[in-house]
Amino acid sequence: MATWVMDTRDHRGMPFVIVDKQHVRVFVFKPDGTLDGATPALMGSAVGDDSVHGIGEREMSAILPHERTTPAGRFVTQPGTNSFGEDIVWVDYEAAVSMHRVRAKEPRERRLERLASPTPKDNRISFGCINLPVAFYEDVVKPALGARRGVVYILPETRPMQAVFETFRPASKS
Repeated sequence: MATWVMDTRDHRGMPFVIVDKQHVRVFVFKPDGTLDGATPALMGSAVGDDSVHGIGEREMSAILPHERTTPAGRFVTQPGTNSFGEDIVWVDYEAAVSMHRVRAKEPRERRLERLASPTPKDNRISFGCINLPVAFYEDVVKPALGARRGVVYILPETRPMQAVFETFRPASKS
């Protein structure tokens, strides 16, 4: 995917992020395509590639378990703040999907333990946001996307790559 982004210049010279939902990993790249960092993440608990229409306008308590997806696609990010006043990176503002520091406020969710787990299934717990280790957010994401726009590519898990990224062609092996 990173090769395609660079070959097509789809990122328009901005920093970019590739989110691999199947392996629940996040890869942050500098504008020149250099890998800046990678980490496990927490993502939407529901398998799927689309956000439910109007989900960003609903209260979290009204979002059903099967609606908690991290949407696949290409998103231009925007630095912002959440309802708690914390800085975040908006991925899809209308669907209320962002990248932010993991918040381990509910002990029974074991979010920090899930981040450390080697099993991807353990990392599916959020309402759709991409939760990152605090140090990774502070040291990699915030410098790259905290004050400027970037591009996030969230890879699909139920549809083919070309159904989400129409011009995507895998790099040829030479």
